Amino acid sequence: MMYRISSFILALLFTAGAVAGTADIEREKAQKMRAEVLQRLYKEEPGTEEDIKNAAGYAVFSNVGINFVFLSGAGGTGIAHNNSNGKDTYMNMAAAGVGLGLGVKDFRAVFIFHTAEAYQKFIESGWDFSGQADAAAKSTGKGNETSVAATAVPNVTVYQLTEAGLTIQATLQGTKYWPSSKLNSPNY
Repeated sequence: MMYRISSFILALLFTAGAVAGTADIEREKAQKMRAEVLQRLYKEEPGTEEDIKNAAGYAVFSNVGINFVFLSGAGGTGIAHNNSNGKDTYMNMAAAGVGLGLGVKDFRAVFIFHTAEAYQKFIESGWDFSGQADAAAKSTGKGNETSVAATAVPNVTVYQLTEAGLTIQATLQGTKYWPSSKLNSPNY
C-alpha cells in the first residue's frame, strides 16, 4: 500500500514537472516567434519600430487560417507586451468569419496599441471585428502576398505578415483573444 502511494506521489510530481517544462518551452517558442516577427516587420515596414517603442503596448501572434468557400476560421497563440510596466501576457486566439475564400495561410499578426485603454481592453475583452481582403501564394520565403486588414477597434494598428500559404479571400471575421491560463500561471 505504501509503495502504491509513493508511486502515485512520484507520478504526480513527475507530471507537474513535465507540464512546467512544457510551459517553459512554449513560452520560449512564443518569445522567439515575437523577436523574429518584429525583426521582419521593422525591415518590411520602416517606422514601425519607433511606433511600437512609443505605443502603450503591442501584441504579436502566430496564426493559421483556413478559408473554404463561404466560411473562414483561424487559431493561434501570441504575446501581448505592456510597454509601461514591461509585463508580457501570453495569449490564445480563435477566429470565425464569412465571405468568399479558398485556401490555407500561415501568418503573423502584430497589433500596436496607441493608448493604455486600448491595450487593457484587448487583454480584458479581446474581441476584434475586422474585414480582410487577401491574396497570397508563398512558400518558405518565396512568393508574393498582398494583404489588407482593417480592424474596428479604435487606437489600434494591425499588420499581417504571411509566412506560407495559398489563399484568396474577402471576409468579415470576428476574433476572440484571451490570456493563456496555462502560460500565465506562476505554477507552470
